[in-house]
Amino acid sequence: MAVHPFKRALQSAALAACVLGAVQSAAVAQVSIGVGVAVPGMRIGINVPAYPYLVPVPGYPVYYAPDLDVNLFFYDGYYWTFADDAWYSSTWYNGPWYLVPPERVPDFILRVPVGFYRRPPPFFLHWSRNEPPRWAQHWGPRWQHSRPDWDRWNRRAPPPRAPLPRYQRSYPQQRYPGPGEQRTLENRYYRFPQHPGPQGRERPRPQPRYQQQRPNPQQQQRERERQPRRGEHPPV
Repeated sequence: MAVHPFKRALQSAALAACVLGAVQSAAVAQVSIGVGVAVPGMRIGINVPAYPYLVPVPGYPVYYAPDLDVNLFFYDGYYWTFADDAWYSSTWYNGPWYLVPPERVPDFILRVPVGFYRRPPPFFLHWSRNEPPRWAQHWGPRWQHSRPDWDRWNRRAPPPRAPLPRYQRSYPQQRYPGPGEQRTLENRYYRFPQHPGPQGRERPRPQPRYQQQRPNPQQQQRERERQPRRGEHPPV
């Protein structure tokens, strides 16, 4: 019986966690389980030694990395990669990566045309380069039932792209921060308001600036009329 791709990736993550625990018990405490599964140091076939060159996908609020030999995208404040028939996400260009179930991958990531995958899997080969992958065909009717409108949107008015986290240029492989420092740097340098990510995380949103409004003469007159006159008691 064929094993579902997500289950196979999840089993691999669990096996990696067990191996890490046997080698170093402290590593088990670092395993993060949420919407996705993160195993620090887990290899998923991706190693990006420096901040990548990212180019907008025309007509989509998504960027891709044309110079890399991996399927790397950036959307809504998160990096996304498709490797070994599974989707992973991270807020930093080289992880740690979180395994994301197919039901939780954002629509616009799934809508990216086949031609923008730098390392397309074999089942992409007979599909049009100008259309998104046929995920419903690949993941089956249950997934299609849970995501019926994933490939329907107003192509003439896509949402704006999120700003790129260019501050990460200052952190190549030699200075690449750990997960705790990554969060600190994100909160300091990247204030893009976004939806909760696939790991259930959400960056702090910038507080709206207070805008002082000019006084309205009619409103001031109504306020004066409500005030009791001298010698009168206020209405109960």
